[in-house]
Amino acid sequence: MDRRMLTSLAAYVVQARDIPLAGQTREAALRCLFDLIVAAAAGHADRGPQAVRRVADLMGQGPVPVWFSGRTASALGAAWANSAAASAQDLDDGHRLARGHPGAVVIPAALAVGQARQASWERILSAIAIGYEVGITIAAARRSYGNTGTWGAYAAAATAGALSGTSAAVLEHALAIAGETAPNQLFASAPPPRDPDPEGSDVKEGIPWSVVTGIAALHLAEAGHSGPRNILDSARHYDLQGPLRIGEDPQICRVYHKLYACCRHVHAPLEALLGLRAAHDLTGAEAITVETTSGALRISNLTRPANLTDLQYSIPYCLALALRRGERGLMHLRQDVLHDPAVEALAQRVSLVLSADLDARFPQETLARVTVSGSGRRLVSPVTSPRGEASDPLSWEDLQGKARAVTDSLGAPLLGRALQDLAADLAADRVAGVDGLLARPLDQIAAQP
Repeated sequence: MDRRMLTSLAAYVVQARDIPLAGQTREAALRCLFDLIVAAAAGHADRGPQAVRRVADLMGQGPVPVWFSGRTASALGAAWANSAAASAQDLDDGHRLARGHPGAVVIPAALAVGQARQASWERILSAIAIGYEVGITIAAARRSYGNTGTWGAYAAAATAGALSGTSAAVLEHALAIAGETAPNQLFASAPPPRDPDPEGSDVKEGIPWSVVTGIAALHLAEAGHSGPRNILDSARHYDLQGPLRIGEDPQICRVYHKLYACCRHVHAPLEALLGLRAAHDLTGAEAITVETTSGALRISNLTRPANLTDLQYSIPYCLALALRRGERGLMHLRQDVLHDPAVEALAQRVSLVLSADLDARFPQETLARVTVSGSGRRLVSPVTSPRGEASDPLSWEDLQGKARAVTDSLGAPLLGRALQDLAADLAADRVAGVDGLLARPLDQIAAQP
C-alpha cells in the first residue's frame, strides 16, 4: 500500500514542530496572526458566530478564551467559536493555489490547542506555519475544486498535532481521519450550472466545522482510531504535479490578505471600478461590464442578495455598493447595506463576461477589466489584480488601516487603539499582548482606555 504523500506530510510535521520560525516565515506568521484577529473582531457580533458561542459548551468546559467574549471553553469549543468569528465577514486571508482560506482554520486551532497545553509562543508560531503548509499543499493538489472546509480539517489536524507531540505514525491516521470526515460541501462546492444555487447561509465554506473535525481527528487517532492512510495517493482526487517539496518554499509566505469583506473573486473588479471612480465622476453610470475569470462566474452573483453571505458572493451588488459608499463601505459589512433600492437597480445593470485571456491566468492570478458606460462616455480600466497579493503584500501600515476601518465601522475606537498597539508589538516581534487582548470582552475594551 503506497502512503507516500501522507507519510511525508506526517514526517514533516514531526520534523518542523521543534524548529523556531525565523526571517520571512516568522514575519509572515505574525502578519497572518494580526490579520486574523482583526477579521475575528469584525465578525464577532455576526449571527453565525453568536450561534456557535451559544452552543460551544457542547464541546465541553475548559480554560481556553473564546475571543472577545470574556468566556472560556474547551480547546475544541473555543477553536470552533473563534474560527466562526474569523471567517464570518470574509476578511480572512487566502491562498491563490489553494483557492481558500487557511488562516481561519489554522490560527484558531493553534491558539486554542496551544493555550490548552500551555505551549510557548515559539511552538504556537511554528504550528501555525505547519498548518498552513500542510493544508495548502493538500488543497493545491486537489484535482477538483472544494471549498475550504473540504481540506481545512487536514490543516487543523496538522496544527494540533504539531502542538501535541504526536508521533508520525499516529499523525498519519489523524490526517486520514480528518480528510475523510471533513465537511463534504457537495452542494456549496458544486460547479455551475447549479439548480438551485446554494442559498446564502452561515455554513458558507464549512470552515469552523472543519476545525472541529481536524482537532477531533487527532484525538481519535491518539485513542487508537484508524483512518485510510492512502487517501492522498488517489490519482482520481489528487495530483502533486511533481515531487513533494513540503516546507522548502513556505506556503504561509504566499498568502494574500483582504481589504474587503467579500469573496476574493470580487476584489479585482472592485479595485478596477474604484480606480475609475478615483479618476472620473461616475455619477452618471448607466451600465458596468466586468471581464473576468471562470472562478468569478461560479459564485452566485445575485443582484438582490437576501443576506450578507449572498452579498459577499455578488460582484454586481458589491460594485454597485462601492459606487454608492466607496471602498470603506465594503471593509466591514452591516445589515444596513442590504436592500438598498438604488444599489439593487445599479447591480442589475452590471454584466459579467468571461475573458479567455484573463481566465488563462487563473487561478495563479485573479484579474478583471471593468468598463463603465453612461452620459455619453465609455471608461475602461486596465487589467487589474487585487491588492494584498503575495507578489505585492500589504504593509503593516495597510493592515493597521484595515483594522481602523473595521473598528470605525464597529463604533469601537478604543478597540482600534488596542489593535494598533498590537500591530506595533507584532511588527516588533512581541507577542505577549495577544492573550490578554483576546481574553477581554469587546464591551470591556470599549469601556477602558
